Amino acid sequence: MAEFTAKDVQRLRQMTGCGMMDAKKALVESDGDMEAAVEWLRIHGLSGNAKRSDREASEGAVAAVRDGNVAGLAQLRCETDFVAKNADFVSLVDEIAARVAVEGEGAVASFADAVDKLASVLKENISIGTVVRLEAADGQVVDTYVHQQSGRGVNAVGIVLQGGTEELAHELAVHVAFTKPGYLAREDVPAADVDKERAVIEEISRAEGKPEAAMPKIIEGRMNGWYKERVLLEQAYVRDEKQSVVQLLGGATIVRFAQVLVGA
Repeated sequence: MAEFTAKDVQRLRQMTGCGMMDAKKALVESDGDMEAAVEWLRIHGLSGNAKRSDREASEGAVAAVRDGNVAGLAQLRCETDFVAKNADFVSLVDEIAARVAVEGEGAVASFADAVDKLASVLKENISIGTVVRLEAADGQVVDTYVHQQSGRGVNAVGIVLQGGTEELAHELAVHVAFTKPGYLAREDVPAADVDKERAVIEEISRAEGKPEAAMPKIIEGRMNGWYKERVLLEQAYVRDEKQSVVQLLGGATIVRFAQVLVGA
């Protein structure tokens, strides 16, 4: 029997772009000889994945699965929406999310062969993107929302709440899906981003000829608007803009939220 190591398999995959199982088979068939394995893959038409690996995987599907006090979000990337709507593709991202919920984010490693096999069958560059596991501690709840489009998830959100209900967590997940905040609180925004935006706003305000005396108030007002686009706790509730997210929360607290999007 041919003797080769995991490094040999990885090297062959890098050289040819083939899937893991194809690389192993090629090394077996060529008795561990790397050059012969490359030729075996070429003869059997299995080295075309190298070209696919260079193509942009900007499409795909996402999934969110809740299992008791945990939830998993997962993103599977591909090149076209045609493949993204494939039943096997959608089923795989659902399975990944479910496994992440139960076993953690490291569970994605066990899907390497399944992803490679699907890439070979569907003839596209397919890869696992962002995965997130959320866990609710005692006194907390977790819930999810997935926005569907053409039979596949395109926007998945998970929320962990302290002192709130699953229904409230779900409503907030829907809100996040539509507003796409990048941060929970104002203090979470990187200081460098804040300083850069403040400088731009000041430059714009001066170019507009705003009075110098009013400049601090103008800048602060525009910065508040900038925060509202990016910070969840600064936003108006999407279903009723007269109500803020903080008002919707009542006495509850958002512990953590996560969002996974197709194309992101």
